[in-house]
Amino acid sequence: MAEEKILKKTPAAKKPRKPKTTTHPPYFQMIKEALMALKEKNGSSPYAIAKKIEEKHKSLLPESFRKILSLQLKNSVTKGKLVKIRASYKLSDTTKMTTRQQDKKNKRQEDKEITKRTRSSSTRSKKSMSVNKQEKMRKAKKARQPKSIKSSAGKKKAMKASAA
Repeated sequence: MAEEKILKKTPAAKKPRKPKTTTHPPYFQMIKEALMALKEKNGSSPYAIAKKIEEKHKSLLPESFRKILSLQLKNSVTKGKLVKIRASYKLSDTTKMTTRQQDKKNKRQEDKEITKRTRSSSTRSKKSMSVNKQEKMRKAKKARQPKSIKSSAGKKKAMKASAA
């Protein structure tokens, strides 16, 4: 009997765990998209946000996504990314500004790509190009006038004018 107790059990082979990979975008990005799509003045309810996210990313979301979403909403409020108004959530002013800046950058990049395409095809006429160049030259030639005659720049101009 003593020999039986001494025998050690071999540990069961552990199943290799699959790393958790998400195919959906980050939760805050999905929340932000939902809030921007809903465009409610006093914020949107968690139910409305969840419904909007589910419409867009249904096949990619896990089963427990509503619990995770509520936790993410609370975390975003503590970080200052969202503002909680009663039982609704709204983007904070700083988040709105950053999204606007990102939108402007994206538009600029798109505009640059479009202008590259149009310039390569030479759709603009030569006359319109020359008019634009002339306008730029006129703007460049205008000299700034001094604020007062008593300034040193004003005196130099006055001396040049009297000498000529």
